[in-house]
Amino acid sequence: MQTMKKEGEWLVASLTAADAATPIGNLLREGWKLPRKQVHLLFQHKEVFIDGQPVPQHAKVEEGQEIRLRLCQPEPFGIEPVEEPLDVLYEDDHLLIVEKQAGILLHPTEPHHHLTLDHLVAGHFFRTGQQAKVRHVHRLDQDTSGVVLYAKHPWASAVLDEMLRERLIKRTYVAFVHGQVTKESGKINQPIGKDRNHATRRRVTPNGDTAITHYTVREKYRSATKVECSLETGRTHQIRVHLSYIGHPLIGDTLYGGKRDGISRQALHAEVLQFTHPFGNETVEVHADLPADLVELEKRLR
Repeated sequence: MQTMKKEGEWLVASLTAADAATPIGNLLREGWKLPRKQVHLLFQHKEVFIDGQPVPQHAKVEEGQEIRLRLCQPEPFGIEPVEEPLDVLYEDDHLLIVEKQAGILLHPTEPHHHLTLDHLVAGHFFRTGQQAKVRHVHRLDQDTSGVVLYAKHPWASAVLDEMLRERLIKRTYVAFVHGQVTKESGKINQPIGKDRNHATRRRVTPNGDTAITHYTVREKYRSATKVECSLETGRTHQIRVHLSYIGHPLIGDTLYGGKRDGISRQALHAEVLQFTHPFGNETVEVHADLPADLVELEKRLR
């Protein structure tokens, strides 16, 4: 199929020669990675149309035919919108990528949390006339800054979740750590689990979940190092736990052995998000520059 476009509550695409003679149900499941259960419900509720007519999932398709899926029906935001500004880095009919500032929660965890990134996204949807549920695809810690991906409709959410599980979404972080990291690059493959002696802390433990972090040294200073990290897994506090485990806790990360050194949070920033667009096949690569506090830290370290 060609690039999917949104028209109101419909997703619309023209079928190509590669799709010819393929049962439409197979095309949705295998070509467009739609979960089997959702495909079944779409056909059960007659929400799949070819050339203006509802079709069964075994119907064969031909080049040039138009497919329409009713997948973008108006939804409540699911969270109260707020008027605070939002740093939008990329947006189309299917995705929203924003920059999170350090200190703000990504989503509410207590009833009194009324100003999180999810609230800001709801405010953006409200201001721009979009009736979409707020769906973040991945998370960042409260004191981590950087790029966050949102899905604008259920199909986008399902496909992006699967891409994240299959490690098809590349996330690159920048961290400033204590001490000079001797190896120029490395792989930390250590399982992470909860610390039974602390409510929020995690630790490396043999019975934990598989966790793999890759790192590369970008710059060395007299008593610190700037490293680039990429994740194969997405465990809570993964980079913080792993770098502390190898003896290089993040500057400012007092929970895992770091010292303040003039910064009020862990020196960690989600710099780059890169993936192939699930509804167009072009490469999406979004960068978020270092925020002011980390720029100042870098100047001091130099």
